[in-house]
Amino acid sequence: MAAKKEADVIGLEKSLEELETLVERLENDEMPLAEALKEFERGVKLTRQCQTTLKQAEQTVEILLKKTDDAETEPFEADEDRS
Repeated sequence: MAAKKEADVIGLEKSLEELETLVERLENDEMPLAEALKEFERGVKLTRQCQTTLKQAEQTVEILLKKTDDAETEPFEADEDRS
C-alpha cells in the first residue's frame, strides 16, 4: 500500500512538471492550432489526474486524523484561487 502511495506522489510530481512544460510551450511557442489544441487537451487530462491524486491524499489525511483519538478534524477547503 505504501508503494502505491509513493508511486502516486511520484506520478503527481511528474504530471505537474509535464503540465508546467506544456503551459510554457503553449504560452511561448507558435504552433499550429491543431497541435495547440492537442497540447491543451493533454493539459486538461494532466490537471484532472493531479486533482484526483490530491483528492485521494486529502481523504487519506482526513481518515488518518479521524483514527487519532486526540486529533481534531476540520473539513478541507480547497483554495479556489489556485485552480
